[in-house]
Amino acid sequence: MTRIFSGIKPTGHLTLGNYLGALRRWVQVDQHAADALFSVVDLHALTVDHDPGRVRRLSRQAATLMLAAGLDPQVCTLFVQSHVDEHTRLAYLMECTASDGEMRRMIQYKEKEAQERARGRSVRLSLLTYPALMAADILAYQADEVPVGEDQTQHVELTRDLAVRFNQRYGHTFTVPRATRPPVAARVMDLQDPTSKMGKSHAATAGIIYLLDEPEAIRRKVMRAVTDSGGEVAYDREERPGVANLLDVLAACTDGDPERLAQDYDSYGALKKDTAEAVVEVLRPVRERHAELCARPQIVADVLREGAERARALARPTVDAAFAAVGLLGRE
Repeated sequence: MTRIFSGIKPTGHLTLGNYLGALRRWVQVDQHAADALFSVVDLHALTVDHDPGRVRRLSRQAATLMLAAGLDPQVCTLFVQSHVDEHTRLAYLMECTASDGEMRRMIQYKEKEAQERARGRSVRLSLLTYPALMAADILAYQADEVPVGEDQTQHVELTRDLAVRFNQRYGHTFTVPRATRPPVAARVMDLQDPTSKMGKSHAATAGIIYLLDEPEAIRRKVMRAVTDSGGEVAYDREERPGVANLLDVLAACTDGDPERLAQDYDSYGALKKDTAEAVVEVLRPVRERHAELCARPQIVADVLREGAERARALARPTVDAAFAAVGLLGRE
């Protein structure tokens, strides 16, 4: 059976973009079609300034929401990255396989480094090297597929390069993975800035729908969404990004086609109203199940403990083999 790995970084509250672009497909398709591992990749949250208590809270919340969305621990493996030591063990070997130039070419690194430099600050070394940890996350499990958004495709390509290079230097050790992307709403954009992704760590929140937002908050944010001049409802990502974003969201929530849906509307107001109600209904069961799980926190703790044990058993043989391949002495 095909094996997949994907993760969520606990750097902010999960958003509609996380749900439509990743979580829902994990629930509806990936966990049933493959041997699937899903992780709260908390070590990646340490690459920037952070509050330890907040990282801990967001990690627990992310795991709870993943279960609330419908991930079934009897079908897939759900765990926290830092609970499986093989990730950091293999990350160092990936750093020894990658080049400095490869790391510095990563788009997200260049963007964040430039932002920090403009503020007169430097970035942590881990921000530069975290693609090696991401590669380790994937390769440790011999994953065939990695469901990711468009902004993470470059990291999967680097992972492929590192796997091929390692295999050529030291003998076949890793499966070379491929990135997969959902067909609709893979990248939900900010409602106030439809040229930017709806990110969970953005400082401005008016254009971001969080999974735990109350229905009225969702309606308010959608009704205030930025649209485009002209008043015509047409699906055109380049010329009408605001309207296209609303149509993408509506299509993803209703299993429709954004271009066909555009033909049903002659005003922005009607489109916004229907989009808001569709989002409220899609997120309603997630919010309700999240509340149930929060009332019984031991359920989540047990799932994460059992998931880490399963993940550790899968990863350890591969990581041990990689250590042996590069010439390190095995443990007696």
